[in-house]
Amino acid sequence: MADAARPTTARSGPVRSAWADAVHYRTIDLVTVAMLGVAIGVVFWGWNQLYAVVSTASVFAFPPSIGLISGPWLLGGVVGGLVVRKAGAAFGTEVIAAMVALVLGNQWGMSSILSGVVQGIGAEIVFALLLWRRWGVVAAALAGAVSALCAVAYEWNLYWADWGTGWKLVYAAFFALSGALVAGVGGWLLVRALAPTGALDAFAAGREHHDRLARTSG
Repeated sequence: MADAARPTTARSGPVRSAWADAVHYRTIDLVTVAMLGVAIGVVFWGWNQLYAVVSTASVFAFPPSIGLISGPWLLGGVVGGLVVRKAGAAFGTEVIAAMVALVLGNQWGMSSILSGVVQGIGAEIVFALLLWRRWGVVAAALAGAVSALCAVAYEWNLYWADWGTGWKLVYAAFFALSGALVAGVGGWLLVRALAPTGALDAFAAGREHHDRLARTSG
């Protein structure tokens, strides 16, 4: 019986190790979540202003198509997760960003905080399922897409209650696509662009950049 139990313990070891790493926060991790949240919150506020204009353009005469330009609101969860790589970092960054955008002023009021909560949960779910060990472009795109789908589930009856099921499903598909490309791939590219500046040297993303440089130079 003891011998039979050993393989199970061995298999569960990496899971426990991943969880231990994911919940061990340094001071710089907490500070970075806050700073990223504030910076992306300013981006959210700016996008809110532009969205109010762009969403009325004739190209969006088919209402569900506005999902195609909704991806920027998911950047907080994706970027926060990719940089800090800790449990709760994606959620925290997205919620702080939503709070900052609310303080600066937006057209949705307090409901934007709830949007930030569900969007952050969506990104967090993906990173958790990957055991906080996969941070490539595919993981980022999945985080953006699932974040969008969580937002859609919240928005359907709050903002789009008068839409038929067909329109809601099309909106969900468009939002998920925008989340995957704009927040997911875009957020991954943003982190890759920040790494050479030295701003991420205290994080795995920065160390990975230096490792890539060492391999190419060698």
